[in-house]
Amino acid sequence: MSTNSSVNEFILLGLTQDPRKQKAIFGVFLLLYLATLLGNFLILVTIKRSRTLGSPMYFFLFYLSFADACFSTTTAPRLIVDALSQQKTISYNECMIQVFSSHFFGCMGIFVLILMAFDRYVAICKPLRYTTILNRHVCSVLVILGWVGSCIHSLAQIFLALRLPFCGPNVIDHYFCDLQPLLKLACMDTYIINLLVITNSGAICTVSFIILLISYVIILYSLRNYSAEGKRKALSTCTSHFIVVVLFFGPCIFMYTRPATTFPVDKVVAVFYTIGTPLLNPLIYTLRNAEVKNAMKKLWCSKV
Repeated sequence: MSTNSSVNEFILLGLTQDPRKQKAIFGVFLLLYLATLLGNFLILVTIKRSRTLGSPMYFFLFYLSFADACFSTTTAPRLIVDALSQQKTISYNECMIQVFSSHFFGCMGIFVLILMAFDRYVAICKPLRYTTILNRHVCSVLVILGWVGSCIHSLAQIFLALRLPFCGPNVIDHYFCDLQPLLKLACMDTYIINLLVITNSGAICTVSFIILLISYVIILYSLRNYSAEGKRKALSTCTSHFIVVVLFFGPCIFMYTRPATTFPVDKVVAVFYTIGTPLLNPLIYTLRNAEVKNAMKKLWCSKV
C-alpha cells in the first residue's frame, strides 16, 4: 500500500452492473479469452516445433504471440471472474501490479510490431543482405532491447501511479486498473502527472505508429521494381502486419494522448485493444499466411 494513500482496496465497476448482462459478459469473454490463449498457443508451438518457420519474421511473431497471450491475461481473467462475483474489489497492491503488467506486455507488443516492420523492410528493400543483417544473434538482441524498453516504460508508469494519493473515493469505473481512471480518484491536482502519462504512453503509441507508417510507405515504394508475383507475396505479408498495427494503435492513441478525461466509450475501446487485438492477431497471421497454415497442418495433422 502507498504511504500517501488511505485507500487499501478499489472497487471495479466492470462493463455493466446489470446482472443479466453480467452473465452474458462471463460467457462471451470466457470464450474469447480461451480462444485467445488457444490461438496464440498454437502459433507459439508451431513456430517452436516447425523447421520451415525459422526466418526472423517468425522469430518475432513468436514473441508477439507470447506478449499477446500475457497482455490479455493481465485483464481478461479479472473481468470474467468479476462478472459473476458480488464483491468486485481489488487490493491496492494488486491494482499496481495490474498497471505494471498491462503496460509491460502492451509495450512489448508495440516494440515487437516495430521489429516485424523492420524485418519486412530489410526483406523487401535489402533482400541480398537479409540473412546477414537479421541473423539470430541480432534478432535476440533486438527482442532483449524490447523487453528492457518495456520494463523502463512500465516502471515509469508504476512510479506515477504510486505517487497518487487516494483519500476517499475508491470506485473505479472500469474493468481493470489503469492510470487514466486512477487519476480521477486521486485527491490532488493531476495535471502534471497526466502530462507525464501522455509523454510516456501517448508518445510511445504515437511515435511508434508514425515510425510504422513511414516504414510501410518506404516498403510500398520499394515494391515498384518487383515482379507481379513478388508484389503480391510482399503485399500479402505487409497487409497482415498493417491490419494488426491499425487495430492496436488506433485505440491506444485514443486512450493515451488526451487530457485526464474519461468517456463512456473508453471501456469498449479498452476491450478492443486488451482482448480483441490479442484474439485477432493469431487469426490474421494464420489466415493470411500460407507458410504458417501449412506448418500448422503438417505439425498438428501428424500429431493427430
